[in-house]
Amino acid sequence: MEVEVAYARPDKQRIIRLQVPEGTTLVEAARLSGIVDMFPEIDLEQIDMGIFGKVVKKPGEQTLREGDRVELYRPLKIDPKQARLNRAKKKG
Repeated sequence: MEVEVAYARPDKQRIIRLQVPEGTTLVEAARLSGIVDMFPEIDLEQIDMGIFGKVVKKPGEQTLREGDRVELYRPLKIDPKQARLNRAKKKG
């Protein structure tokens, strides 16, 4: 079945399409995609993962379906609420 693995940094983004066997987990798909070779900072055992924007609690156990997009999430540098507050203060 065909799935995608996606990761993005501010300077570089990648979406990799690949064929995986039925029963493949998120972690296995990420490993098979070779995404870690492009982004060596990724630790597949620690990074948060999701499918189409929905976080998956146990990516090593969750299996994929045809057409799923595995997303790897970077840690936030600042809380979104704090970022909005900072922007509001700058405006006025």
